[in-house]
Amino acid sequence: MTTRIFVPIDSSALAMGAEAVAQAIAREAHARGLNIQIIRNGSRGMVWLEPLVEVETPDGRIGYGRVSARDVPSLFEACFLQGGEHAARVGKVEDLDWMRRQQRLTFARCGVIDPLSLSDYRAHGGFAGLQRAIGMKSPEVVEEVVASGLRGRGGAGFPTGIKWRTVAVAQAERKYIVCNADEGDSGTFADRMLMEGDPFSLIEGMIIAGLATGASKGFVYIRSEYPHAFRTMRRAIEIARAGGWLGADVAGSGHAFELEARLGAGAYICGEETSLLESLEGRRGQVRAKPPLPAIQGLFGKPTVINNVLSLASVPWIMVHGAKAYADFGMGRSRGTQPFQIAGNVKRGGLVELAFGVTIRELVEDFGGGTASGRKLRAVQVGGPLGAYFPDALLDTPLDYEAMLAAKGMLGHGGLVAFDETVNLAKQARFAMQFCAIESCGKCTPCRIGSTRGVEVIDRIVAGVAREQNTALLRDLCVTMTDGSLCALGGLAPMPVLSALTHFPRDFERQAAEQVFP
Repeated sequence: MTTRIFVPIDSSALAMGAEAVAQAIAREAHARGLNIQIIRNGSRGMVWLEPLVEVETPDGRIGYGRVSARDVPSLFEACFLQGGEHAARVGKVEDLDWMRRQQRLTFARCGVIDPLSLSDYRAHGGFAGLQRAIGMKSPEVVEEVVASGLRGRGGAGFPTGIKWRTVAVAQAERKYIVCNADEGDSGTFADRMLMEGDPFSLIEGMIIAGLATGASKGFVYIRSEYPHAFRTMRRAIEIARAGGWLGADVAGSGHAFELEARLGAGAYICGEETSLLESLEGRRGQVRAKPPLPAIQGLFGKPTVINNVLSLASVPWIMVHGAKAYADFGMGRSRGTQPFQIAGNVKRGGLVELAFGVTIRELVEDFGGGTASGRKLRAVQVGGPLGAYFPDALLDTPLDYEAMLAAKGMLGHGGLVAFDETVNLAKQARFAMQFCAIESCGKCTPCRIGSTRGVEVIDRIVAGVAREQNTALLRDLCVTMTDGSLCALGGLAPMPVLSALTHFPRDFERQAAEQVFP
């Protein structure tokens, strides 16, 4: 009898020594004459438990957390192949509170299957959505996505189906599907996790998008800092093509769809859709003026669907279960689920997929377990480096697009970064402006010049130089950047600055004599 052992090959697990653990398990089993099969799965999202080793037993998959290579001999001594007791044993993974309380739709297979096994993917429902889409007319597929209420998961929250409908009715001899996998926001890792743990779901979603809109070619634009995800996606595309799911005749449907993975240019601005297109075309990543919209004139001047990884990977579930089943999750105009990423100063960082409407506090304090330092939680930044800082009084804000907007914040890609009481929000505000100055593509004046001047003004405020006048000047500058910038980089950089000024004004005062900034 062969026992299957799952050792993650996700980047977070590899960073914690998962490769050495896998090798140690193989050596120990060989020395003991035991028959095992090591499967390199993705991460379940419980990053604080990595490497999380799982053993398949008649009672289910039993997990052992924070395993190191030196733990392996003692695991075998404890009969872990039978799910034996050990200090690292966490029990049946599906029964863990962190997993049991989630609503995993997009990430249902992540951490469960072999990421590069087509048979494993299909055994867990893979390509069922595509098969249904093949049996439908293209407009019907588009309207199913429209009715689901699926919105962009990359930040803007634009309705996915509306974008598809625009491309579908556009007249052109060639159309494209582009996946924006340039995940550059601080505290975000959902795109990477999915590409490393369930790449065929993204491929399936992109094929469905192609069938629905008449596009025959797709590109996955992956940030350069994700070498493992890039390799996994390239290999998954090769496997899908060999299996007949890509090429001139997708699954015998008569439809053609081809796919390529492209490595990004290493620039934050390339996460903006038009800069991404410029980079894909071989030019410097710079923002394009809109209109024309990419849906009308996008990649190489052709109608182009640009969606985030999570948007596209949600489509197969919608096609299998129906638009209404998906729309039944969530609240208001925010339908379905969102993979939230908890990071920063928390005890239990990781990914939690839940319906829209969960609060910031529930995620950070309940799932995240509060601060890792044990100090009082002071602020949570939501939505990446350009998101607002939420104080304790606003931590019960529901996480959905409209509620966040009403609280002068944004949901973004669903990343939450926690800070304890030692954080200085004036320093964080300065960082936001400096980040914008460094990452600006330089095309528009409000972003290019405004961010640099913003850093200087914050320095003067903190130094106590004409504080009232400079604070007023900073607020005025933020309005100019918000209203006048060509894209969201300059337009959103003021958000963390204004939130810090509004909710943490004393941080800008108390540093006057401390010379915190150089």
